[in-house]
Parts: sequence; C-alpha cells; structure tokens
Amino acid sequence: STVVVLENVQKTVKDCMLIMLVENISGLSEDDGDFSVEMIPEMNAAVVTFTADIDAGEFAEKLNRNHRAKQQNITARCLELTRSVRAENIPPNTASDYITIYFESKKNGGAQVVDVQQLPEEDAAIITFYDHKGNA
Repeated sequence: STVVVLENVQKTVKDCMLIMLVENISGLSEDDGDFSVEMIPEMNAAVVTFTADIDAGEFAEKLNRNHRAKQQNITARCLELTRSVRAENIPPNTASDYITIYFESKKNGGAQVVDVQQLPEEDAAIITFYDHKGNA
C-alpha cells in the first residue's frame, strides 16, 4: 500500500468531503476499496492509504495544485518510511523486555525490535524495529 498524509485538515472538515476530494483527484473509488481515509483530528491531519496502484508523489502534487484543496488550505505529502513508532498508554513500570516481546509477537506484527526507549513521564515508548516493514 501507499500512504499520503493530508495536513492542515481543520476539525470541521468531514471525512466524506476528503473521500470525494481524493476520488476526484485520483480517479479511484473508496467504495471499490481503492483507498481508505483515516482522520487524525488531534493533529489536524488525515492519512490516505491507497491499495490500488497509484503514484503517490504525483497524487500529492495534484492535490497540492487542486483549487478545492487550496481553498481549505489542505496540503499533501508522501509518508516517509520509518523504523520507529510511538506507543502510548503504557502502564507505569512496564519492563522494556515486555514491550519488546509484545511487538515481536506474531499477533502484534511479529517484527524484530532493536530498541525500546521508554518515556515514563508520558506513559509512552518509542519502539525501533530492524526495518521499516516492522511497523506497518
């Protein structure tokens, strides 16, 4: 799959509007399973995950030139690959070995963890995987 981040998405923007915008620009259909949209209101963003074959860079460029997107001040960029994720709501005093085993479990992705940086004051941790495929 290919992932594009839509930024500057105001909380008043409904997901159905973004879906239509993506359909208009890409020529693909959410109903046909070509893509999905996940709203992230706390970051004023949305994530578009394409399952259909599409050039994400070209899509992002088209969206950034689109007059409706410009009216809403919405911009697009390709999501860069990363080897790290932030896990939140980790109970206090959770051992880093437990976090490692949790993420290496087949039912939770089965990816090789190379580092766990705990952030106890935030009840969070940064988990770094051997490669970017581990955090999909």
